[in-house]
Amino acid sequence: MRVVKPVVVLVVLVALASAVASRRLSPGTLGIWVAALLTLSIFSFLYKDNRIYKLAEHLFIGVSAGYSVSLEYWNVFRPNLWNPLVQGLHQVKLSHLFSVGTLSVGLPHFPGMLLFFPFALGILLFTRFSTRLTWLSRWSIAAMVGSYAGLAMIGALQGDLVAQIRANMIPLIAPGSIAALRAGGGTDATVFALLGVLSNPLIIFGLISTLVYFFFSREHKGSLGVVSRVGVWFLMVSFGASFGYTVMSRVSLLIGRLHFLLSDWLRVIH
Repeated sequence: MRVVKPVVVLVVLVALASAVASRRLSPGTLGIWVAALLTLSIFSFLYKDNRIYKLAEHLFIGVSAGYSVSLEYWNVFRPNLWNPLVQGLHQVKLSHLFSVGTLSVGLPHFPGMLLFFPFALGILLFTRFSTRLTWLSRWSIAAMVGSYAGLAMIGALQGDLVAQIRANMIPLIAPGSIAALRAGGGTDATVFALLGVLSNPLIIFGLISTLVYFFFSREHKGSLGVVSRVGVWFLMVSFGASFGYTVMSRVSLLIGRLHFLLSDWLRVIH
């Protein structure tokens, strides 16, 4: 039984390849069928964990890894490292490498000399495959972790902390909200105008109460405890909204796959 299954799969692949080669089956139709079968294979996990689902999962991970490696090679390694190194080596002259009467190496004349350091660190990563030289890869890993931590810290400060502080530097009452409330214009307009008046105070109070919740220098009792509990409510509302947005985005992906199955594959809907 273990031998029959690979043979059947091989026969099916050969039949599909021959059908495409003989133009009895267009590549577009073949792609739609493959995508539909893989989608149904992923949906089979709703029944139980099975081999068909694992096959589709492994295919997805393998294709994603191969595509990522190819993307990094052509969009990062070649234009940012390899091509500048090769161009720099072509521009170097022998008179720059060795001075007359001396043996001083003229690397400062090489425009891409600094690129040798990331290239060497990248080569050292492959020493992980050697049990005796694996300690050399720690230099590359330390450089990557340190640089990414520094970049992430700067990005977090500029993108999160500074943006949050700037977004909360707002007036207590939004400009024009009082005038809109006085203007009236019906029940709906009055409700929206009232929400506009209360929006800024709610944001400010939510920020202060949330910060109080993370103030651990004193025990949360009395008025401090009340404000910290209100901060917990604000945190729960924020987490719930984020989780709801995540679920909504995943549902939109599910709708897209179902639309593909019913429209492009089965052509039930148009």
